[in-house]
Amino acid sequence: MSGIDSAYAWRRLAVSVALSTIGGMGMWSLAVALPVVQQDLGISRADISFAYSLNMVGFFLGGVAAGRLVDRRGIVPTAILSAFGLAAGFALAPTTSSLVLFAAAQAVIGFSASATFAPLVADVSHWFEKRRGVAVAIAASGNYIAGALWPPIVERLIHDHGWRTTFTLAAAFCLATMIPLALTLKRRPPDHAEGALVSVARRSQAALGLSPNALQALLAVAGISCCVAMSMPQVHIVAYCADLGYGVARGAEMLSLMLGFGIVSRVATGWIADRVGGVMTLLLGSTLQGVALVVYLIADGLTSLYLASILFGLFQGGIVPSYAIIVREYFPPHEAATRVGLTVSVTVLGMALGGWMGGVLFDVTGSYRAAFLNGIAWNVLNAAIAAWLLTRQTRRAATAQGAS
Repeated sequence: MSGIDSAYAWRRLAVSVALSTIGGMGMWSLAVALPVVQQDLGISRADISFAYSLNMVGFFLGGVAAGRLVDRRGIVPTAILSAFGLAAGFALAPTTSSLVLFAAAQAVIGFSASATFAPLVADVSHWFEKRRGVAVAIAASGNYIAGALWPPIVERLIHDHGWRTTFTLAAAFCLATMIPLALTLKRRPPDHAEGALVSVARRSQAALGLSPNALQALLAVAGISCCVAMSMPQVHIVAYCADLGYGVARGAEMLSLMLGFGIVSRVATGWIADRVGGVMTLLLGSTLQGVALVVYLIADGLTSLYLASILFGLFQGGIVPSYAIIVREYFPPHEAATRVGLTVSVTVLGMALGGWMGGVLFDVTGSYRAAFLNGIAWNVLNAAIAAWLLTRQTRRAATAQGAS
């Protein structure tokens, strides 16, 4: 029995989501702790945003490395190394009052957390064919489940015990939970009809008229641009609410809502992608994300910010999984973890760049208006790339049909 689309495949998906949810703490904890850590270390908003950016750079580098490791050694050793790395980073951060060392700890956390995102998504994609879009979207939702689950918990722990104790508890929790979960994924991915699938991938690339590396590079630019835009609300919403006088707790609730509704968006995206393909799904998500950013630009009341956060979650959650689906449509299976790891991890560079730019623009202008405008401009670039790919695909298909 191949195991493809089997009951085991769905159980494996559930374990992968659990691992991704726990590992996702490494991405979302600093977003909540950002104003508290800034005050404790006595640094500027741009400085603490730089620490967040190092977390994202670590996430990018780790995603590329973990993807290659998964293609060669499998998901189990990769996930176990992730658990130890997260524990080390979370344990190191509270021991210092230096921005440099704190930022270095964030880089370790990001590098280690990356193995619980794109590599798990790639691993899951091997176990599904008929429902691959839905499965990939659900696997990618672990990151957003983490975003919905951890912000209010981390905010409460920081409020009651301080950020240093909270980070120490996070270190212990990652070690205690991630290793047992990783050990349940020992079964190797099922064999595919590799030659046939490579041929399909080559024909798909020909449908775009792009070489594999050219397509990879274009997806990288699209990923960076969409996530520069995405980072503005996700990284700065807590600090934004604090600046407006609504408090850190309200901001944490908005972040949780944003990412909770992002789960709905990601699952719906998988259903859509199974029907219209990854490129069309990317264009739809990018367009709707732009709409949500415009809503943020004009909203500063408490109710309107809650509404904007809900809309943003519903509109943008499916963008990143679209890249993984596009990779599986246009590249062969034996490159899946490496290609997905690179494509999805590059999006984190956009988060790093956008998070830092948001802090800098705030320091320069004294508000987040310029930062939102910056995000909208980058979002337009992402939508333009998706539209160009879709138009190219449609025109070449029409030409081929006419020639036949």
